[in-house]
Amino acid sequence: MLHVTNAEYQSGHRIRLEFSDGFAGVVDLEGKLTGPIFQPLNDVGKFRQFEIVGHTLSWPNGADFAPEYLRELVSLQTGEHANRS
Repeated sequence: MLHVTNAEYQSGHRIRLEFSDGFAGVVDLEGKLTGPIFQPLNDVGKFRQFEIVGHTLSWPNGADFAPEYLRELVSLQTGEHANRS
């Protein structure tokens, strides 16, 4: 099972992620924060309140993303230029 092992805020809606399989890179979640649970996270102040809970990013309002989805976004957004740890 894939896990997010480290997450560091960068800027805007960008977070540098490291995964349990050694894959790492920056994900930009701008434009991905739609729907009732994610909408409040468009406020950068609220977005920055993430933490790793269980195996993925989570926010105090209960929002989270599957680690597989986050890894896929990193791959797509970086064109496979994500670094292995």
